Amino acid sequence: MSPIILLDGGMGQELLRRSSRAITPMWSADIMLNEPMLVRDLHREFINSGARVITLNTYTATPQRLKRENHLEQLALLHRLAMSAAQEAIDLAQCNDVQIAGCLPPLIASYRPDVSLSFEDSLATYRCLVELQSPASDLFICETMSSITEARAACTAALESGKPVWLALTVSDDNPEQLRSGESLKDALQALESFDTQATLLNCSQPEAISACWPLLSAKRERVGAYANGFVSVDSLYPGDTVETLEMRKDMSPQQYAEHAVSWAKRGASIIGGCCEIGPQHIKALHSRLCKEGYI
Repeated sequence: MSPIILLDGGMGQELLRRSSRAITPMWSADIMLNEPMLVRDLHREFINSGARVITLNTYTATPQRLKRENHLEQLALLHRLAMSAAQEAIDLAQCNDVQIAGCLPPLIASYRPDVSLSFEDSLATYRCLVELQSPASDLFICETMSSITEARAACTAALESGKPVWLALTVSDDNPEQLRSGESLKDALQALESFDTQATLLNCSQPEAISACWPLLSAKRERVGAYANGFVSVDSLYPGDTVETLEMRKDMSPQQYAEHAVSWAKRGASIIGGCCEIGPQHIKALHSRLCKEGYI
């Protein structure tokens, strides 16, 4: 039985629920800029719920997204605010064993590798994000990677930091053994095997999709893990849209999510958390179950 590292849950959807602002295509970056205390307080709630790794709230603060919304000049400020919010949350929680994960996300849009940049252009941007986030980051998560090219670029930049790197791939909900690019998960794992990452995870897919392709993941020699989302479907989301069209599943209570996650622990996962629509109450319930099962 491996000790479990418990991640936080999804920041973006939870922040939108708590915000007084209209939803914009900048999503969580808009709240980071205008309501930073909401971000700090949500980080703190995740820590108090049992999370021991919190991820910087920079998912939508990429140069490409900000340029599209005419806010590129806010890039450095958004990253400074995100680092401050995470550090303040740890201080307020008075918890000295919490790590901060830098976030290397899809640069233009989630789940849409068809609009992603070339390897060279992606690498240049990821290097910029690594430089901005390194002062506060204990590790980097290359997350919601939808294609092999996207993952290679993010991992290359992250590893140059000298910090631990975790790679999180997102798989198709309808064809779980494929990335959202259509490339097979098996081919992706083989193609990325040469990178010296410390963990391989699956994220921002439905829990059932993650469970379906677990045998491929569990064959990895390094740490493996998962953090699923609670969406009904992501098919309606397009680059530049807001997330208002996405619907939360009604069958994903904290206890139901914990059932999925504990099943991954029983199959060898050592890093578990939540993604979009998985909030502090889900992490609290998961922490309770993992403690009860002897994983924490």
